[in-house]
Amino acid sequence: MNNNKNIQTPYYICEEELLERNLKILEYVQTQSGAKIILALKGFAMWSTFELVSKYLKGCTASGLYEAKLADEEFCKWNDKAEVHTYSPAFKDTEIDEIARISDHIVFNSPSQLHRYVQRVKEINPNIEISLRINPEVSSSPVDIYNPCGLYSRLGTTLKNFDESVLEHLDGLNFHALCEQGADELEEVLTAFEKNFSKYFKKLKYINFGGGHHITKKGYDVEKLISLITAFRDKYSVDVYLEPGEAVGWESGYLVSTVLDVFENGMSVAILDTSAEAHMPDTLAMPYRAEVRGSAKAGEKKYTYRLGGNTCLAGDIMGDYSFDEPLQIGDRVIFEDQIHYTFVKNTTFNGIKLPSLAIKRSSGEIELIKEFGYEEYKNRLS
Repeated sequence: MNNNKNIQTPYYICEEELLERNLKILEYVQTQSGAKIILALKGFAMWSTFELVSKYLKGCTASGLYEAKLADEEFCKWNDKAEVHTYSPAFKDTEIDEIARISDHIVFNSPSQLHRYVQRVKEINPNIEISLRINPEVSSSPVDIYNPCGLYSRLGTTLKNFDESVLEHLDGLNFHALCEQGADELEEVLTAFEKNFSKYFKKLKYINFGGGHHITKKGYDVEKLISLITAFRDKYSVDVYLEPGEAVGWESGYLVSTVLDVFENGMSVAILDTSAEAHMPDTLAMPYRAEVRGSAKAGEKKYTYRLGGNTCLAGDIMGDYSFDEPLQIGDRVIFEDQIHYTFVKNTTFNGIKLPSLAIKRSSGEIELIKEFGYEEYKNRLS
């Protein structure tokens, strides 16, 4: 066990108690609606927590071979009934056999991919269930980069491109159209999805509602979600899956950094030993302003600083924040809600050190799970 004051920054810390709070909300949805909720590894893949997560969720959804292997090796060992669902915009010929062996469900992105591989995966794994990803062409995603239903989208099959010859192979259909959104947005997508595709539901076992459901965010209408799922299951006599990633890790941890330098250049600038570009990529891609513990917006408190990362990218900036006291070299700066879609996207750009991973156990003890060094940088290169 370690005291967090002795852990070298930067590091992410996941709070076990807060993670379990989210899992209990998801378990409530499962119990009340009859839906099956599986973890989207693309958003949260801290496998050292899988012993806990597997007590509540029904499995994992993977975006390719490596995530499927992680699910098989590190999730299923805690829950022998856990399911592995694997989707990719296009499967590689050199990987499809292994994916078929370790997956319970495989989700094809297009009719052409399905026809190419369906017999092959069935021969390898006769029990594997087959699904096709649908593009419902309805989404209110906040930004285009996260909109799977945008113009000329490469994700999923539209009604125009649906090939009815796939029906003989299908056990289910998947759609994914949300991004940090609520039950009202899901209802809008469901309306369009049912209108265009319900004629194909008759012989299906399940419909997967995808991810992007902000179920664990304060104010989310959980009861409406339960109602939508229950009505859908009753109407079509199918199982329903949801595959959140962000909702699992939502507000369950933070990123701790240290101030390395403070100087003036028209305003006060503080350089940290972390990076928006390498360690908090969605803050630049979305973009959004990460919350910093004890801070306020620029000018609201006495001392305002521009917080910058420790890479050579000019735009590696977290934002402008104000504090009650002046920042000093060696001070710790904590970025809230940095457990989902962060370390799964980390890079070693500029050779910057990857943040360590730690867990705050329910007992209050801090456990350092993984510390990264030079080898992680070097081994990615040649």
